[in-house]
Amino acid sequence: MTPLKNDTFLRALLKQPVEYTPIWMMRQAGRYLPEYKATRAQAGSFLDLCKNTELATEVTIQPLERFDLDAAILFSDILTVPDAMGLGLYFAEGEGPKFQHALQHENDIAKLSVPDMDKLGYVFDAVSSIRKALDGRVPLIGFSGSPFTLACYMVEGGSSKEFRTIKTMMYSRPDLLHKILETNAQAVTAYLNAQIDAGAQAVQIFDTWGGVLSDAAFETFSLNYIRQIVAGLKRENEGRRVPVIVFAKGGGLWLEKMADIGADALGLDWTCNIGEARRRVGDKVALQGNFDPFALFGTPEAIEQEAARILADFGNGSGHVFNLGHGINQHANPEHAKILVDTVHRLSKTYHQAG
Repeated sequence: MTPLKNDTFLRALLKQPVEYTPIWMMRQAGRYLPEYKATRAQAGSFLDLCKNTELATEVTIQPLERFDLDAAILFSDILTVPDAMGLGLYFAEGEGPKFQHALQHENDIAKLSVPDMDKLGYVFDAVSSIRKALDGRVPLIGFSGSPFTLACYMVEGGSSKEFRTIKTMMYSRPDLLHKILETNAQAVTAYLNAQIDAGAQAVQIFDTWGGVLSDAAFETFSLNYIRQIVAGLKRENEGRRVPVIVFAKGGGLWLEKMADIGADALGLDWTCNIGEARRRVGDKVALQGNFDPFALFGTPEAIEQEAARILADFGNGSGHVFNLGHGINQHANPEHAKILVDTVHRLSKTYHQAG
C-alpha cells in the first residue's frame, strides 16, 4: 500500500503531536452534495450504490475533491450486517431502512447466527478499491453499528421513535435480547477485522441509539458488548496502530465508563462541552466532535465563531479530531461545510505550537 501523505488524523487519535486539529465529517459523502445525488441516481438505489465497488469508491472520494478533509470514510451502511444475516434489508422511499424479517419471535432469534463474511465481500472490495484510489492522500475509516443499535433496527423492523418493541423485549425477555446482542458482537468484530484486513486504517463503532437507554441498561445491553468488540479487534496493521473510535449519540452521561473500554477515542455529540469532556476522561482517550450539524445553517461568521469556541474549549495539545456531533444534514450548504473545514485548519494551529 502507498505510504500515507497525511496521517494527522491517525496521530491525533493516538494523542501524538500534530500541527493542526484534523477534521472529517460524519456522513460527509451524502445527499448534501449534488455530485453524490447524481452518482446515486446512476446506481439506481442506495443499496445498489453500496454494492457497486466503482461507484462506492467514487462517492467516498467526492467530498475530498471539494474539501481539505483529513480522512475518508467508507461509503456503506450500518445495516449491511443484519442484511447478511438474512433479515431482508430494503429502503422505503421517504421512510428509511426496513427489514422484511424483523426479529420478534423466539424461533427466529434462536436461528440467528454470525453471517459468512463472504456475504459482505462487496464492503471489503470497496475498502480495497478506496484505499487504492486514495493513493495515500488521507487515511480511510471503516465502521459498523454497535450491537445494540443494530438490534434496534432488527427488532423494530426499521427506524423507531419510541423503541417500544425492543424495550419490551429488554424488560420482559432479556435472554432473547442478549442472544441477538451476542451474535451481533461476534459479527461486528469479524466485520471490522475484515475491513482492517482490506485496508481500513481506523474504525468507528456507531452506537446511534445507546442514548435511549437507562443508565443501568446502557452498561448491560450496549457498553458491555462494545467492550467485547474492542477487545477482539486487530489493532496493528501495515506496521502501525489501527485506532478505534466509539461514538454513542446521547452518551455524554457515560464518558468515564466509555473511556475505560479500551478504545482510542470517543465521539461526542453536540450536547457535550468538549473541554469538560476532556477533564472527565483525562489522558485515557482522544476526543472527536462536536459541532452541531445545524450550526452549518448559520452565517459564515457564526460557523467560524462556533468552530473557534469548540477549539478553545478543548484547548492546547493533541487528542482532538474535529467533527460534527452527528451526520451532516442533507440540506446543508456545501459551501458552509468548506468554511468549517478551512476555519478549523486555520484557527487550530495556535493550539499545537510547541513550547
